[in-house]
Amino acid sequence: MSAFIDIPSPGWPLTFGTPGSPCVVIVHDRFGRLPYLESYATALANRGFFVVVPDLFNGLATIDGPSADELHDGMDLGFALATLDDAIELGRGGSAATSTSAAAKVGILGFEVGGWLGLQAGQAGSADAVVSYAGGLAESESGILPCPVLLNYSDLGTWGTGIEADQFVSRLKEMGTPVTRHTYVGTNDIFANATLIERLDKNAAALAFARSTNFLQEQLVD
Repeated sequence: MSAFIDIPSPGWPLTFGTPGSPCVVIVHDRFGRLPYLESYATALANRGFFVVVPDLFNGLATIDGPSADELHDGMDLGFALATLDDAIELGRGGSAATSTSAAAKVGILGFEVGGWLGLQAGQAGSADAVVSYAGGLAESESGILPCPVLLNYSDLGTWGTGIEADQFVSRLKEMGTPVTRHTYVGTNDIFANATLIERLDKNAAALAFARSTNFLQEQLVD
C-alpha cells in the first residue's frame, strides 16, 4: 500500500537566500522533497548562494521505499526536465540581471535520480556546474557535458564502484569535462538523506556537503 506525504507548496519551487547571488538548484531523490532539503538549502544560503528547490512529484513525497520506487517509476521525464529548466531560469532571472549586469551563474546539486537529471541538464548546457550524489549517465545517454562535475558516490549503491560508473567517469574525462569523483565507503545511494535516519550516514553526508559547497563556491563565485 502506497504511503505518500503531502508537502507544502506543491508543484512550486522553494527559494532560500538572496536573489542576485550565485544560484544552486537542488534536485530531490526518489523520495521527493522531504524536510532535510530545507536545512541543506538554508546551509547553502548561509554561504552566500540563492537556492531553488523544485518539486518534481507535484506535491508528493514519502519515507517508504516501495512508495519512493512508485514515485520514481511514475515520473514523467519531460515534465521533470522542464521543471528543472524552470528552476534554473528562476535562478538566473533571480539574479536581477540588467543590460549592464550579467546573469548569475547556476549550479545543479542533485540526489540520486535528481543527480541523474542534473547531469542531463548539464549536457543540455543549462548549468555552470553539476554536483551529483549517486547519479550517472549510461552509455546510451552519453553526450558532451561542458561544465565541471563533482560526483559523490556510494560504494554499495547503484552508482559507486561498478563498471558502469567507471565507464561514465572515463567518458567525461575523454570529452574534456573537468570531473572530480569521491566515493564514500560503506554507504548506499541515499546516504545523505537526513530525513531517512536509517539510511543516513552522518559522517559521509557532512564530508560530501563540505566538498560540494567548496566545489560550488569555486565554480560559481567570481
